[in-house]
Amino acid sequence: VAVEWADALKAVAVAAEKAGKSVAAIAGDQVDCETMFAARQLVKSLGGTMLEGRQTGLAYETSSLSAVNFNTGIANIENADVILLVGSDLRREAPLVNTRIQKAVRKRGAKVFAIGPDTDLTYKAEFLGANLGLLSKLPKHVADAFKAADRPAIIVGGGALRYEGAHGAALAFAKKHKLVRDGWNGFNVLHFAAARMGGLMLGYAYDGGIKALAAKKPKLAFFLGADEVDYSIFADTFKVYVGHHGDNGAHHADVILPGAAYSEKSGTYVNLEGRVQRGERAVFPPGDAREDWAIFRALSDALGERLPFDSVDALRAEMAKAVPALGVEGLAHYGWSEPALSAEVNGKIADYPIKDFYLTNAICRASETMQKCSSELVHGTQVLEAAE
Repeated sequence: VAVEWADALKAVAVAAEKAGKSVAAIAGDQVDCETMFAARQLVKSLGGTMLEGRQTGLAYETSSLSAVNFNTGIANIENADVILLVGSDLRREAPLVNTRIQKAVRKRGAKVFAIGPDTDLTYKAEFLGANLGLLSKLPKHVADAFKAADRPAIIVGGGALRYEGAHGAALAFAKKHKLVRDGWNGFNVLHFAAARMGGLMLGYAYDGGIKALAAKKPKLAFFLGADEVDYSIFADTFKVYVGHHGDNGAHHADVILPGAAYSEKSGTYVNLEGRVQRGERAVFPPGDAREDWAIFRALSDALGERLPFDSVDALRAEMAKAVPALGVEGLAHYGWSEPALSAEVNGKIADYPIKDFYLTNAICRASETMQKCSSELVHGTQVLEAAE
């Protein structure tokens, strides 16, 4: 039911009093760093420690940010001469990266190999099969290509990272084939969520992922535009949704606090190569919706745990104290370190994460045009149009 802001905040305050320290925050794929920082600080002030941003269930190791970064860089990947794609449909997950590799293939003669189901990448690529065991035992001609390469690279996608051991096996592959050398780092993890790297920098990575977090049965959880979550695992949790477009998360929430889309607020984002970028507000949020960080600032008053900022600039100053790299626009430098992970991996990559390129987020799903694209181009529905 529709209520005034004060009533909605009071309802959350009552739930927080009952929850005690059993509080969590789950970040969606398009959330800005300011929102994640404000939510983190509020959860922390309540005594909570549960934060997660990999809402679809991924649980890879995050102790080294360099080991989950696109280290070669988006522009520099076109200089690679041999590339192995592992569980990544680049054409749909990162079209700009795919274009760079297309350039490497067509203009520089780069060789591309792939582990995963066959898919059209728009350039010549040799698919080796879907078995992740190939990471430790490549066909001879592929191993020879890597041995002779000056700038070898691997790109590990979400289709592989959901399998236990895949991350460690990819790191072992990088070490075996000397992908990291003077002036070149060819180890890359490919994220296709705008909030992912910023979230990892802010600690949105619970040990064991979202399933392990849900197993702790948090009594109160804030969902920040998290519309891809399996909400059935939070059946006993009081759910507060802060987001826009009334998508999946809003339908499962106990309280909905209407936030702003990326175009309706200024925000900081970190892309897949670790580049810190700022976006400026284009329009104001509609109706009674508020900028998300301001919602958490208001919530902190209602909960008696006032957060120490009253403006975006003040928030950014606090965020920069906590994570200095987020205070400076440009490429964050993570250095290079390899976490000690098991290289044993089993299983075959069944499919890729993006099933429908046109409906990947709440904004797209609310668009009539994108729904039409999905219907016609993905599902084959015939759309009749009058002759002009």
